[in-house]
Amino acid sequence: MTKIPLKTRRATADDYPAAPPWPVVIALIAAMTVLRLVYAAVLDLRTDEAYYWTWSKENALSFLDHPPMIAWFIRFGTAIFGDTNLGARFAGILAMLATQLLLADIVRRVTHDFRAIVLALLLPEAALYYGLLMAKIAPDTAMTPFAVAMLWSLVRLTESRNGRWWLAAGLFGGLALLSKFTVIMLLPAVVAFMLVPAWRWRWLSSPYPYLAVVIAILVFSPVLIWNYQHDWASFRFQAVRATADHPFSLRTLGEFFALQLGLVGFVVLPVVLSGVTLTAWRGYRTREPVAILLSTAVIVPFCYFLWKSLTLRVGDTWPMFLWPAGFAATAINIALLPREGFPKWMIRSTISWARIAVISGMAFVVCVFVYYVATPFNFIGRTDPIGGEAGYRELVARVEDQLQKQGASWIATTDYRTYAMLRWFFNGRVPVVQLNERGRFQGFRDPGMDRIRDHTGIYVVRELDNQMPFLDAAGVVRQPLERVERVWRGMVMDSFSLEKLTGWTPELSPPPDSPLFRWRVLAMLIVPDATTCTFSPCGRRWQPKAAG
Repeated sequence: MTKIPLKTRRATADDYPAAPPWPVVIALIAAMTVLRLVYAAVLDLRTDEAYYWTWSKENALSFLDHPPMIAWFIRFGTAIFGDTNLGARFAGILAMLATQLLLADIVRRVTHDFRAIVLALLLPEAALYYGLLMAKIAPDTAMTPFAVAMLWSLVRLTESRNGRWWLAAGLFGGLALLSKFTVIMLLPAVVAFMLVPAWRWRWLSSPYPYLAVVIAILVFSPVLIWNYQHDWASFRFQAVRATADHPFSLRTLGEFFALQLGLVGFVVLPVVLSGVTLTAWRGYRTREPVAILLSTAVIVPFCYFLWKSLTLRVGDTWPMFLWPAGFAATAINIALLPREGFPKWMIRSTISWARIAVISGMAFVVCVFVYYVATPFNFIGRTDPIGGEAGYRELVARVEDQLQKQGASWIATTDYRTYAMLRWFFNGRVPVVQLNERGRFQGFRDPGMDRIRDHTGIYVVRELDNQMPFLDAAGVVRQPLERVERVWRGMVMDSFSLEKLTGWTPELSPPPDSPLFRWRVLAMLIVPDATTCTFSPCGRRWQPKAAG
């Protein structure tokens, strides 16, 4: 097994300060892992987490919003810990550890430098994205370790020159694609890795890269089969969202940078971006495969999200998969600077900023943990990302009380977040159905129509979304019952209306051309007109047709 070529000049002990010994590093990682376990167990699920948990209770091959890996992750955790907060999130904790080990091995194989390996292990701990929020289960959490494993396979390919590592890369690439479609943004990095170095003709004439593509497609086949059966709904849905026209907005651009500074780290982000920049310069100047791979895996997705942020709010977890490659590039860069003849002052400054990034970042992660787990404060108000989706227990208690008082046997909603939280808390004791957006539920099992048909229901709706004219058009008898506020740490986050529904049985399998089914409604581009049930461009909510 050959070592990846590096420059010949070696660093001396004076080039940069010593790294902490292995016992200290292991203790730090263990402590941060315990912190994530406590966070995962104590904090209630957020609405999207509960939504993905509902998927884990289904036997569908895939889902409209995302591929099925997230459902499998949750099913794995709940098989061990039951339907608990920790059970739903446990696989994300393991995903974090797997990501760290893969990053450490990438850096070890490239540099054989202990300090760089330690930095690769600790940089994820210093980023809120990973140090704490890998405990939040999401498709991005599932995708991240597989994406890193794909990069790791290609590093092994570079080291051994054994074409069979392409097959491993295809396997992990397929698993990443089975987690979330956005991993396709790593394809330019793989193509550059294959074509820019001098070995391009070797791999273009080899069967292994093409076999890797076949393996990735085979692994991804559950999503292809499901989409073939459902009019390619997932691909059309995501394509509409990706190509939608939105007005230019400096606000969304500012939000993107603010999110990355907060979730990657106020010091970690500039340190990683500078490390990636130097890695790209080194890789494309010398045509070094690993440097090309890692730097392009960061630059292309980052530039895409930066471009999209000019017109669209980029989701908080969307760029999650790209930064681990940046952590590896940063650690490798720090090890290579002394070997490439850079001035010692620059080396020392780079190392110092990296140490500051790790220390300050880990301190920030701990502070965020303490804020949410051990304090009663609400410093952010209604925009708090956790509090904005918390406080559903009182709503659930009031719904349960009304079920008993009204003799109702099922619960109706018209918002997938409310649907998910109610289904999580009732956990099969009462059928919960979302009346609209039925395209989300293709392939789902019967929620219990014997308890719904011709029975009284309780309608739970956010007051802001209470105009649902299809209910009135269907002849449903709606009797207002009470108003419930969702409160977190003394602040009202949302208000709900509870109503009694009688004289109606919902249609849970409407035809694809129904306003209650169409996937374009879910892409939030067009909304059914309130009076004609045709489609008209507007916001996300139902709106009455303007006079005239």
